[in-house]
Amino acid sequence: MKTILVTGGCGFIGSNFVRLLVAERDWNIVNLDKLTYAGNLANVADVDAGRMRFVRGDICDREFMERLFQEEQPWAVVNFAAESHVDRSILDSTPFLQTNIGGVHALLEAAQKSGVEKFLHISTDETYGDKEGLKPSNEAAALSPSSPYAASKAAADLLCFSYLRTFGLPVIITRSSNNYGPYQFPEKLIPLLIRNALSEMELPVYGDGRQIRDWLHVEDNCRGILAVLENGQIGSIYNIGTGEERTNLDVVEAICIAVAQQAGIPLGKLKERIRFVTDRPGHDRRYAIGTAKVRSETGWRSRTDFATGLRETVRWYLANRDWIASVTSGAYQTYYDSVYKKSWERSA
Repeated sequence: MKTILVTGGCGFIGSNFVRLLVAERDWNIVNLDKLTYAGNLANVADVDAGRMRFVRGDICDREFMERLFQEEQPWAVVNFAAESHVDRSILDSTPFLQTNIGGVHALLEAAQKSGVEKFLHISTDETYGDKEGLKPSNEAAALSPSSPYAASKAAADLLCFSYLRTFGLPVIITRSSNNYGPYQFPEKLIPLLIRNALSEMELPVYGDGRQIRDWLHVEDNCRGILAVLENGQIGSIYNIGTGEERTNLDVVEAICIAVAQQAGIPLGKLKERIRFVTDRPGHDRRYAIGTAKVRSETGWRSRTDFATGLRETVRWYLANRDWIASVTSGAYQTYYDSVYKKSWERSA
């Protein structure tokens, strides 16, 4: 039986990917995660222990990574491990450089020595930068990252391809649009607003709220990643998204409606709690990607329309309030206050 190494498999997208593999592939799964604030064993608590081996470790630890590759001999690596939130990268970019560049370097070194068949690195559409007034980016578009987070991911992408060219490491990269769905840490827009709506808190919206994004359900992204892993071409990049664009205000409105319907909170009361707050520095106005390549080469299609996916997401957070409480205790409040109590005005 083949073994696959999933790094960051206790995070949001990684845990959903592990769950998909357990359901649809007969592979040994090694789930490596450092268990930072966004990595949580509870995210994979429902996974059969006989199907997944959990290993706690840091991809930045080169000696540890080389030992793990020697022990497990994975045929493929899917790297989700990353610091992933733009706001946190503005507050302190150091962890982003350490994990998203240094960690990827250690992982590439270990993979190159072990002779894996495929090294799939998970990246982001943010590496293309702000596309306001421009055509969606295809995979050949230039990189123009705006934030420290996006810059660290762009650097990692280039590093991966340098290992393809120099050492022949079989690298593939996916770049997806904004994900949403169950188990997402409530620092990102959708889970943050759901949590605040259920907790009688204000609903903060950056700037004028007219920033434009493409929202992709996490299960659709995971299916796209799996399709690329199995059918993608070595040395290729694949954009994964729906092609549908919404302003943040549209998303806030949809969240209010979904929460009102499912939690029995009057819609007017929710809308009264919307607050426009100081925009974060360097905030990109629009992300947009073309996805013809992944559809033509792998046959992948998104399955979940936004309205359905958002309703299901709200339902999941309603049913898992204990999970929300557990991940938003302690340091989360300090982070939240530093971002939404007008600290951008002091630090910009």
